[in-house]
Amino acid sequence: MRVAIGPETRVGELLEAYPEVEGVLMEMAPAFAKLRNPVVRRTVGKVATLEQAAKIGGVSLREMIGRIRASVGVDGAEVADVRMAGEECGEEGWIEKARVVEEVDADAMLERGVHPIGRIREAVGALGPGEVVVLRSSFRPEPLIETMRRAGAAVSCRAEGGGWVTYFGRGGW
Repeated sequence: MRVAIGPETRVGELLEAYPEVEGVLMEMAPAFAKLRNPVVRRTVGKVATLEQAAKIGGVSLREMIGRIRASVGVDGAEVADVRMAGEECGEEGWIEKARVVEEVDADAMLERGVHPIGRIREAVGALGPGEVVVLRSSFRPEPLIETMRRAGAAVSCRAEGGGWVTYFGRGGW
């Protein structure tokens, strides 16, 4: 099965079609080693696109796609007009006024074989006005950020101390 390799390609589909790409990803960013975890591979790999993976790994999307295409012998290694998001996501003004009611360690949950999305959804659903849930992770949790935004949550994140801190609040700030 061949898969088109572009920004919207799902990581799981890519690895299923081209298992040899796993090594290329691991070389590009240590954060991709988490894909060896079966839970991460089934959950994150299913929803994360290459564009999101590039953000998580802090690598150039253009370079990532070019290297992946070259590794599987696909022509057209260049990707035009690809932008990377900045270090932060979302406005942070609302966070200064918020009260943290729970902190979640994504890495610890994933090591136990549990994806943090269920805990984040539950915690955000129980938030009162002016309250937030904080997710700490060694990677930018892009698929979770997008999922929660689509669900109407207020989300902001920033790189901090070699990892990421992501704030989730109820919408309507």
